[in-house]
Amino acid sequence: MDIKKEGSLAAPTRDIVDWNSDEYLNEKALDAEMRRQFEVCHSCRRCFNLCDSFPTLFDFIDDSPNESVDDLTKKHFEDVTDKCTLCDMCFMTKCPYVPPHEFNIDFPHLMLRYRTYQENQKKLSKVPKELAKVDRNASLARLSPSIANWSSDKKNKLTRSSLELMTGIDKDAELPKFEKKSFHDNFKNISNKLNKNAPAYGRKVAIYSTCYVNHNNSKVGVAANNVLNFNGVETISTYPGCCGMPHLEQAQHEKVKIQSENISEELCKLIDQGYDIVTLTASCGLMLKFEWPLINPENKNVKRLSKHVFDIDEYIVDIAKKEGLVDGLQSFDDGITVHNACHARAQNMGNKALEMLKKIPETKVDVVEKCAGHGGTFGVMKKTRKSAIKYGRATARQIRNKKNKYMVSDCPLACKHLNEFLNEDKDTKYISMHPIEVIAKSYNLT
Repeated sequence: MDIKKEGSLAAPTRDIVDWNSDEYLNEKALDAEMRRQFEVCHSCRRCFNLCDSFPTLFDFIDDSPNESVDDLTKKHFEDVTDKCTLCDMCFMTKCPYVPPHEFNIDFPHLMLRYRTYQENQKKLSKVPKELAKVDRNASLARLSPSIANWSSDKKNKLTRSSLELMTGIDKDAELPKFEKKSFHDNFKNISNKLNKNAPAYGRKVAIYSTCYVNHNNSKVGVAANNVLNFNGVETISTYPGCCGMPHLEQAQHEKVKIQSENISEELCKLIDQGYDIVTLTASCGLMLKFEWPLINPENKNVKRLSKHVFDIDEYIVDIAKKEGLVDGLQSFDDGITVHNACHARAQNMGNKALEMLKKIPETKVDVVEKCAGHGGTFGVMKKTRKSAIKYGRATARQIRNKKNKYMVSDCPLACKHLNEFLNEDKDTKYISMHPIEVIAKSYNLT
């Protein structure tokens, strides 16, 4: 590890996730590191309101006999780890002691390390690991999507109660709906009307649709394709597989490594052909840009790909700055609230959704920067859903206070989660969507 220096004013850096080393899973070394970082966090407490991990940790220490990290047990470690969604907000937005500071605090990756230890000890639940196999699950659901969606509908009390009993998936959690045909498979049927008179004509994009858009919400992919084509950008679709974020949440580093190698090999071939790689989901952009290079640092394709990946909002803003967008964006009378998704913020690129939507003339655009609380399977498993609801409702309250009709987020699960709480009141009807769908609507491309 590099020598650290006082760095609270410097840009955060991150150490490689050395998951193959003997020390990574060494129980004594891990125990010491948990207590070291927890002591710093307990002394600081700036992250007390980010998620339940921190108040849980602080209460454990405050209520212990000696008010010391020395009193913490493995059970305490497990409870704190269970409440972490790997949102990265403590590392990116709050902590003054992240590297290059000599304290070298990286709470999310510490939680990932402890979760890896739990996985090695076979202490993690099997159900979330099965849910992480998103491409397999989608292939099975696609055999009969109507039956899959009927049985997973939370209004179906019979099937959802049974599902909760057997798997621990909360019966009241809204689950994604599956589409009969994936975005990638249906791409050839999507109209590709390339605007050769647009200022950005000549650009080429490979749309990496990501698992959620590919299997569950192809409308986002269609909107992105239409906006890019309208602005002169030639497009193709690519989907070599899921980025592996669901596996990362379950501390399955080897699976993430395999995904990174297989997908980066395919995407680098497209880079060789002159295509920029554009992702449609915040978590996937984070994986390709940052997490893959930390987990698989020696792979040349992974390194190269990380420098050629754009979030869709980021890419539209890049066009706007360098060539200019095609005229024709129409205003929205009812206003838009941008939920700045955690994994979009963690990409350290600025609020590109806000910057993009500000291009729409005479339209009120507000921002809420607070975690939705969903966190992959965190928001659907009964064990953790209570925390997800608590933070989701708090974020939804901030969104309601903006008094706009539209709510947008680059995180599809956050969007779905928040929509539950925004529309609890039957007298209100919020419209929730991806930011690129708003741009497509403003251009009248839907």
